[in-house]
Amino acid sequence: MNRRFSVVLVEPTSSANIGAVCRAMANFGVEDLRLVSPQCNYDDEEASRLAVFAAPLLRRAVVFSDLTAALADCHYSVAATRRSGGCRNKLAPLSRVAADLFAQTAHVALVFGRERSGLTTEEVMSCSHAAAIDTSENGSLNLAQAVVVFLYEFSREMVAPSALESASLPTQGDYDRLFLSMEEVLEKIGYINRQKPEALMNRVRRIHQTVSNRDDLNMLQGIWTRLAESVNSWPGERRGK
Repeated sequence: MNRRFSVVLVEPTSSANIGAVCRAMANFGVEDLRLVSPQCNYDDEEASRLAVFAAPLLRRAVVFSDLTAALADCHYSVAATRRSGGCRNKLAPLSRVAADLFAQTAHVALVFGRERSGLTTEEVMSCSHAAAIDTSENGSLNLAQAVVVFLYEFSREMVAPSALESASLPTQGDYDRLFLSMEEVLEKIGYINRQKPEALMNRVRRIHQTVSNRDDLNMLQGIWTRLAESVNSWPGERRGK
């Protein structure tokens, strides 16, 4: 794989699984491992044993306190999940997501959840994309197995990148700042349910999949900043209180 990928593990509980993930990453030339609040000693003897030749990658893993921080410098992120519906929307096939994202020069994070419970709905919606591995109805993959399948699908898309350079792509942190501005304005005008803001904001976050260059995102940020300055006396704010 000839571009920058990150593998993000959210609250992993098994050091052996983390070591096996490192081995899988090394086989596909991916070196950036990010751990969100690991629930184990990820650099113990068992992890090193399972990592085999990828033990140096394990020692370079970076730990983050939350998923937002782990994704802040990435352009796109793909949540690995089996559950769809509700706020999670319809899942796209992994092969299609891989083809769409590999055709761009971008920093892509592949995000995997807890061994027992996977990613929460909020964590899935924090990612720009969500994809499922096509297994049987009761199928369930080990964490390292899931990482192998994701990396394999992306490695199959060895196509020439488009002319769109990564410098012109917004990062996930840029999108998060826009979404925060939008939520603040929507709350001021009484358009958002303050008890359940995610019901609307999870739909708003789909913008990440349609606005793909920094100029357009900056334009949207400017519009919502100006709106925020203009609605301080909006009647909807009083109605929402």
